[in-house]
Amino acid sequence: MPVAIHAAQKQLSSVFSNKFAFSIPAYQRPYAWTKDQASDLLNDLLSFLGDDSETIADTNPYFLGSIVLIKGEDDPEADVVDGQQRLTTLTILLSVLRSLASSESASEITEYIYQKGKKLEGKENRYRLKLRARDEDFFRDYIQSENGLDNLLKLDASQLTDSQRNIQANANYFRDELSKRSEQQRDRFSHYLMTRCFLVLVSTPDLDSAYRIFSILNARGLDLSLSDFLKSEVIGAIPSSEQDKYTRIWETEEEDLGREKFQELFAHIRMIDRKSKPRKTILKEFCEDILLKTKIQPQKFIDEVLKPYSDALQIINTANYRSDKDAETINSLLRWLNQIDNFDWIPPAILYFSKNIHSPGKLKQFFTDIERLAAGLMILRSDINERIGRYAKLLTAIEGNVDLYAQESPLQLTTNEINRIIKTLDGDLYLIKRIRQYVLLRLDSELSEGKASYDYSVITVEHVLPQNPSEGSTWLRWFPNEEERIQYVHRIGNLALLSRNKNAEAQNYDFAKKKEKYFLGKKGISPFVLTTQVLQQSEWTPEVIQQRQEDCLQSLREIWRL
Repeated sequence: MPVAIHAAQKQLSSVFSNKFAFSIPAYQRPYAWTKDQASDLLNDLLSFLGDDSETIADTNPYFLGSIVLIKGEDDPEADVVDGQQRLTTLTILLSVLRSLASSESASEITEYIYQKGKKLEGKENRYRLKLRARDEDFFRDYIQSENGLDNLLKLDASQLTDSQRNIQANANYFRDELSKRSEQQRDRFSHYLMTRCFLVLVSTPDLDSAYRIFSILNARGLDLSLSDFLKSEVIGAIPSSEQDKYTRIWETEEEDLGREKFQELFAHIRMIDRKSKPRKTILKEFCEDILLKTKIQPQKFIDEVLKPYSDALQIINTANYRSDKDAETINSLLRWLNQIDNFDWIPPAILYFSKNIHSPGKLKQFFTDIERLAAGLMILRSDINERIGRYAKLLTAIEGNVDLYAQESPLQLTTNEINRIIKTLDGDLYLIKRIRQYVLLRLDSELSEGKASYDYSVITVEHVLPQNPSEGSTWLRWFPNEEERIQYVHRIGNLALLSRNKNAEAQNYDFAKKKEKYFLGKKGISPFVLTTQVLQQSEWTPEVIQQRQEDCLQSLREIWRL
C-alpha cells in the first residue's frame, strides 16, 4: 500500500497552532544556528516587510522553505525530520518579540509559543516545539516560559553547552536589534511574521519515506544523514540508563571517522550482512533485515559491529595500521587499494581487519591478495554485479573460516582471469584510461623497491613514440612501417610517467630533444623509474620497445603472481 505524503503551504500563525505539536527526535543534532544565520533571517524578514507605507496585506510574502515531518493525518504530534533550525530560531524570535511587547500583545504571542493549560481541568501547558531531551528543559525554562528570557541573558555563556550558547546568543542578537525599533514597528513586524511568512509542511507517517523526501528536498544535506536516522532506531531501543553511554560511543566513532565516511560505513555493514546489492533503501533494509530479523541487541550491535567496523574502516581509509611488524607493507597495500576505481573491496577488508587486527602477519597476507584481486577485477573491467558477487563469496568465506589461500578460494584469481589479465596488460594499455595510471604507478613503485613517492598534484601517462610523428622525424626512420608503429604506440613498453601537465607541442619532438625537454624534471632528473629507463636509452626502436614490454610485463606478473 503506498505511503501517503501530504504537502501544504501554511502561514506561521497556522504552523504555531493547535494543529501541530513539533518534537525534535533524538537523532537530530543539537541546535547549531549562530548569529550569522539568525541575522540573515532577521534582515531578510525586515527587508521584505519594507516601510510603513503599505499595509501588511500588500507586503511581499516571505517563503521560509519546506520542513519534513513524520506525522499521522489526524494527529498533531509531528517529529521534525528537516526544519529544526528554522522552527527553533522562529520560536526564539517570538520569545524576544513577546518580551518587548505590551501585555496584550505578549499574551497573544504566547499562544504561538505554547497552549496554556487549565489547572481546573488538569491540563498542562502544551508547547508548540519540544527540543531534544538534552535541551528540552533549558528551552522551555528560558525561551518558552514568559519570564525566562531575562534570566537567559544573565547566564554565564562559558557554563552552557554549544547549543545553549547558540540559543542565548541568537536571543541576545534579536533583542538588541528589535529594541532599536518602536513598539508600533515591532507590532507591525509580528503581524507580518505570522500572516505573510510561509512554510511548506511535507508530512508522511513513515520514517523511510520521510528520509527519502528529506534527501530530495535537502540536496545540501546540512542537517541529517542516514546515520542519524539509524542512530535514532538503535539508541532508541537501548534502555534509558545506558543511552548516554552508547550515544557517546556512537558519536565518538562518527567524529573519528568523519561524517561522510561514517555514513558510508552503514552501506558496508549492510553488504557484510546481506552479501548482495540493495533491494530497498538502505535505511529500510538496515532496520527491517539487519536489526529486526537478526534480533541483534542494540548494545551488542554497537559493541560488536559498529565500533570494530568503524575502527577498521578508519585504518583502511587512512592507511595507518600500527604494529611492530609488517605495518609498512600493510599500509602500502592499503594506499594502493584506495586508488582502485571502486570501493566494493572495502566490506571484506573491514570484516577481515576487524577479526585479525592484532595479527599483522595474517593482515599482510590477506591484503597482498585482496589488492591482487581488486586490481585484477579492475584491469578486467568487471562490472558491479560481477564484483559484488565475487566479494559476497569472499565475505562468506571469511565468516566460514575457510582457507582463503586455496586455489578455489574467491580471494584467488582463477586461471582464466589470470590469462585475461595478462592479455590486457600485453595489449594497448594506454587506451584503457581507467587502469593505465594505476598499473604504471604500481609497476614504478615495485621497480623503485617501494622508495618512490607519488605526492604530486598532477601525474600523467605519456607516449615515448608519439601517436602522430612529424614528417621527416627520426621516429619515421625508426618506424617506417605505419602498421608496426600502431602495434607498439599504446603498449606499456612505450609509456612513461610525468609529474606535470603535458605540452602538446613537445609530444612530437625527436627522441633526444623529447628526453631533454619533455621527460626530464625541473632538477634534471625524473621522479619515476619508468621514465628514467627511457632517459637511459640512446634510441627508441621497435626492438627497444619490445624488450621493455617484456620486462614490464614480467615485473607485473611477479607483483600479482600472474
